[in-house]
Amino acid sequence: MITMKKALVVLTNTPAYGATNHPTGLWLGEATEFVSEMAKANIPVDYVSPKGGFVPLDPRSMKYVTAPIMSVYKQPDFIKRALTSTLQPSQVDPNDYQAIYYAGGHGVMWDFPNNVELQAIAAKIYQAGGYITAVCHGVAGLLNIRDTQGNYLIAGKKITGFTTAEEILAGKKSSVPFLNKTEVEKRGGNFVKKRAYKEFVVQDGQFITGQNPFSAQAVAKKLIQAIGS
Repeated sequence: MITMKKALVVLTNTPAYGATNHPTGLWLGEATEFVSEMAKANIPVDYVSPKGGFVPLDPRSMKYVTAPIMSVYKQPDFIKRALTSTLQPSQVDPNDYQAIYYAGGHGVMWDFPNNVELQAIAAKIYQAGGYITAVCHGVAGLLNIRDTQGNYLIAGKKITGFTTAEEILAGKKSSVPFLNKTEVEKRGGNFVKKRAYKEFVVQDGQFITGQNPFSAQAVAKKLIQAIGS
């Protein structure tokens, strides 16, 4: 049996909205639902964050915990590798991975976009024929990845992520440092969307992106399908 390459899950280290005391962090289900699907497909995962180490949880995400989310959340391996001891980017070899997945939560809007080490890892995975995937606010990690000519990788690609309407409904439009649609379009991407808080995933070549927290499982399934095709 051929061992499949791993998927690299990227998580945030940001505990609050900017300089405020309002807590944020990883949206738990966006990590656990992806990881659960990878496990079913026998695809190993590793976890990395911009700084490595501890990953805070968005307290609002705990209101939407389901039995499947809890089953992963309670696993000692997840607690250790995803929430307390994530890898630093310098510890990651891009050649080990067939995909990178950016999980969301509002925290990522502060520490994903300008992390050049993570951008380099994603670019190398992409150049090797691997997939760049994200869900919800995780799209922030895709914004500044460039090709060898210095062009934005998302230019000309259909990309989705948490929408402006969803920010308004969440009551966070005035709290975020940017709007996903605006930033994707600034870089030449084609931002696509469907109804707020409905599952929606789009694949364009080696990019697979999901609109909101209800799309994490669908992103994983589409990735598994793409890898196996």
